[in-house]
Amino acid sequence: MADPKEKFFRHFQAEITLIQDEIDSLATMSPIGGERQAGIDKVLAGISRLSNEVMDATDFIPSYDQRAYSQAIKALTEKLNVTTGKLGPKSRFQFKSRNTGATAAQSPAVPDPRIHRPWASDGSQDADDSIRKITDAETRDAVGTLPSFSSSKNYNEELARSGNASGVRKPSFSAAKNIAISGHTGLHIMLPSTASRATSSGSLTNLDQCIVDMTLPTSTGAPFAGLALKNIKHSLIIAGHVAGPAHVTGIEDSIVVVAARQVRMHDCKNVQVYLHCTSHPIIEDCSRMAFAPLPTFYANESTTTETNQWDKVDDFKWLKDTASPNWSILTEESRVLDNVWENTVCGKASLSTDDILRELKVVA
Repeated sequence: MADPKEKFFRHFQAEITLIQDEIDSLATMSPIGGERQAGIDKVLAGISRLSNEVMDATDFIPSYDQRAYSQAIKALTEKLNVTTGKLGPKSRFQFKSRNTGATAAQSPAVPDPRIHRPWASDGSQDADDSIRKITDAETRDAVGTLPSFSSSKNYNEELARSGNASGVRKPSFSAAKNIAISGHTGLHIMLPSTASRATSSGSLTNLDQCIVDMTLPTSTGAPFAGLALKNIKHSLIIAGHVAGPAHVTGIEDSIVVVAARQVRMHDCKNVQVYLHCTSHPIIEDCSRMAFAPLPTFYANESTTTETNQWDKVDDFKWLKDTASPNWSILTEESRVLDNVWENTVCGKASLSTDDILRELKVVA
């Protein structure tokens, strides 16, 4: 039986990483129609739940570990304060967490960060000097103070050290709650079916000249609840199927293949998007975007029965009646052929990652 301290550590680490990604996604959400407010509420609920779980774990977590967990939650809350301080109007609501009597290192109830926004005396929202800025690095440092266990599995470390540059990595993610792949160059990663246990959420960040294929675990009954792609260059990302929103930020000179209920793209340049989307895709601060329908090879039962609005793109930075110059429909002669998706992209023993990217003209 797994040590409860280790089990809780793994759970906490996965949850706090997920909440950080959700906070980072708030700026890309529209303030219209309550989308951004729903995102803030979701983050608040996640912080409350995590804080309460720390309180409930006092029976088996030593006091010094409780302090580390509480400090990480505090850093996460302060990061949310800063982010929400730049978004939307003031709120009169206050967020309260459950009071169980026994607290983790006497940590206070988490307040609603929306009541701590940095407003200047003249009522403007730009005076953010009244609240200390918490950087991503500081949040990571706080998370880094968590108790560590030698048996905790770090899939990114495993990916970095396994095989050679031309081999296909197939991390199981069988011991993970979420798919989080970050900080790699020149890798070909294909998730096996065992990763379907970890598709509660997914994130791909800071990748260069990589191929990532997440089709298998997400296309047969275990789609991502939500997906975040961020800071990816010269890569082919086959993101698989997403039951909720896919947030795509800072992608350049790449190909993205995804089926999602919602797709929002921000700060992307020169990206070919092969898409199945049941709502209008949204782009903002993007340029040289080209859209095409999801290849038949990646379709499943839901994508064949649902309406695909892949070509109904809304550009939030182009509100004129004329067509946006920032995106176009990828011509049929420029699209990747069906047999290439099936026979080349899936990985040939004779082809390296660079070979495949060159064949798809992602790299020269």
